[in-house]
Amino acid sequence: MNPLTITSRDAATGPVLEITGDLDHGTAPELRKAVDRLTLAAGQLLILDLTGLVFCDSSGITALLAARNLATEQGGGIALAAVPANTARILSIVGLDRVFTIHPDISSATGVRSSAC
Repeated sequence: MNPLTITSRDAATGPVLEITGDLDHGTAPELRKAVDRLTLAAGQLLILDLTGLVFCDSSGITALLAARNLATEQGGGIALAAVPANTARILSIVGLDRVFTIHPDISSATGVRSSAC
């Protein structure tokens, strides 16, 4: 079992929640609480950075949907970034890849391009 860590930061597009560890029955309420503490201005985008997500069960998927609902209620949008292959497969099977905007990485989700050194 990997502990869940949720780190919040701001981007030009709106808040970003970086989610690492296991998002499951025991930890999904933590994501719901983190999302409930956010305020989105109309037109802002809530981005869930899943780069470090190790495991996601049905409770985790439900928490992602709850985040989407809250963002929509506040007049904003939501996007998922860097969705791990196993979670992307589940989202695809249940049709949620058509509900969520999914970006391959956080920079494409925020519109930030890193410059080569």
